[in-house]
Amino acid sequence: MPILPDTQFYAWHFMPYTDLPPNVDDFDSLWVDFPNKYFDPKAGHAFYRRYLAELALADKLGFDGVCVNEHHNTPYSLMPIASVVAAALIPQTSRAKICVMGTPAGLDQPHRLAESYAMLDVMSGGRLEVAFPLGTPMEYWANSVNPVTSRERQQEALDVILRAWTEDGPIRHEGRFYNYRYLNIWPRPYQQPHPKVYLVGSGSPGTIELAAQRGLGYSSTFSPIASQLAAQKTLKERAAHYGHTITPDQIPITCMVYIGDDDESALAEMEPHVRYFFTTLTKAGRFIDAPGYLSLDEFRKRNGRMLPSSHGGAFDWNQIRQQFRVVAGTAKTVADTIEKWAEEAGSSRIIFQIHRGDMPHWKVVRTLTGLANEVIPMLKARQAAANRQSLGVAAE
Repeated sequence: MPILPDTQFYAWHFMPYTDLPPNVDDFDSLWVDFPNKYFDPKAGHAFYRRYLAELALADKLGFDGVCVNEHHNTPYSLMPIASVVAAALIPQTSRAKICVMGTPAGLDQPHRLAESYAMLDVMSGGRLEVAFPLGTPMEYWANSVNPVTSRERQQEALDVILRAWTEDGPIRHEGRFYNYRYLNIWPRPYQQPHPKVYLVGSGSPGTIELAAQRGLGYSSTFSPIASQLAAQKTLKERAAHYGHTITPDQIPITCMVYIGDDDESALAEMEPHVRYFFTTLTKAGRFIDAPGYLSLDEFRKRNGRMLPSSHGGAFDWNQIRQQFRVVAGTAKTVADTIEKWAEEAGSSRIIFQIHRGDMPHWKVVRTLTGLANEVIPMLKARQAAANRQSLGVAAE
């Protein structure tokens, strides 16, 4: 079955710092306590210039959106403040939406998040989208917020942000964690009532329930495909309970992609960078869990692990490709696979992870141009042909 008629395609970059010491494998974790003496500002400057240029290229090639995200105390990502990266992208792009996937709402002051995102929305002329994660356990080791309170803080912070965007100020908020006598943000968002909002998680029932209550979009990351599909099914059912209808554009799927001359060589060219991502950059050691971060039920369900064994552990290329949305091959192979994944998820938002691990610039450009010039046109042509056929059958 072809993609849905209004399907849009986004390019997501993690912006890692990969100029790491030769003995990097000797460290138990590249998160939280990995010494920052290994950060070279000149190398970092070059990485920023390169990565921003790659996302700007996605805009020039016609992608519908670009995505950035936020992590702390780690070379896994050079985006501790994703809003700064989004602001840098605004003048370098002209049409693509900019999705900030994003600052954990409970790790910041929510009025400041509401203000900064409203600024970005106005500056971009209404091109902002926002995804709020709870944040990985590692973020709580790196910040001063008690992880036991993380979900309550997230809920209250979201309430503050959405009220600040949608209600005429000044208004008053009195809560457990945040109190405002004059909640009165300037500027207000360009988009009304506010930019598109998603929650991001790894399948936690609490996060899904929160999205359902508010009728927000939801994207499940770092979970096997089956778990992601189950989460989307639950979201739709629970949202209906609260009187909301979840639409295909609210359940984006993320895919690791690489395009090569043929399937065999493409897989071989992609594999070392995915290996580096899973065995080096995601290695968090003892910081993978934070006391109180998971509920007791969720802790038992996950056998005491926050993330799958694929992250920071033994690498099994075949298992990775079976569990997650990972595809490498010709444009046709990639298009066929994306079409299948979009159909089974019922999604009209496809997010391509265009860079993985220590992937060099030329491979990123090759994938971006292959997606823009071959894969996406192929998917749209198939959809248009199916639409013409259905119209012809209806006319008969």
